[in-house]
Amino acid sequence: MAEHGKKYQEATKLVDAEKAYSPQEAVEVVKKTARTKFDETIELHLRMGLDPRDSTQQVRGVAILPGGLGKKVRVLVFAQGEAERVAKDAGADVVGNDDVVKQIEEGWLEFDVAIATPDMMGRVGKLGKILGRKGLMPNPKAGTVVAADDLPRVIGDSRKGRVEYKLDRTAIIHVPVGKASFAPDMLLANLTAIIEAVVKAKPAGAKGVYVKSAYLKTTMGPSVKLDLSTTLTLTAG
Repeated sequence: MAEHGKKYQEATKLVDAEKAYSPQEAVEVVKKTARTKFDETIELHLRMGLDPRDSTQQVRGVAILPGGLGKKVRVLVFAQGEAERVAKDAGADVVGNDDVVKQIEEGWLEFDVAIATPDMMGRVGKLGKILGRKGLMPNPKAGTVVAADDLPRVIGDSRKGRVEYKLDRTAIIHVPVGKASFAPDMLLANLTAIIEAVVKAKPAGAKGVYVKSAYLKTTMGPSVKLDLSTTLTLTAG
């Protein structure tokens, strides 16, 4: 295994590996571990006490980050008729139906969020292999398959910093919290929004400890362990 570079080694000195930090402390520390020239993304990693193979223990949903994600979000909407007009008026970057489906089949993927109206899913479904691998497939559970009158809200949420979270095959949830350049209070607000959403999404089939551990880390930096007792009680109120 390759050894970590000098900047990583310097960053690890800022983190007490034996300590579980309060959310406020963790945000301050993880910002200091960002040592690269680019604006690193800060990620939240939750190890869940769930069985990914059990259909009654699945967790999936969305969180709206009040501080955003620090980048322009390009929104694509699959729609036709009146819904197409609504999507355009709501500010979607790309709106279309069969023409956009064809573009994607030919390799075009210049968007960050894909939304569809229910009547379009028959045509969008054949893009499953392409969009699914990129995490871009519209899905009712993720709130990206919606009726025409709900398009303005969903498009607006996507612009603000709408992130999807879901349990992976290793029982971990990975979610971006923001950028290292964000102010601590902005990162804390985003973290709070994610924690609130995940706690509310606890499935009926969950048994025992729901969240086993939580860590914050930058793209290239070391992990900062969060104290669960204070983290899981975060609320926006």
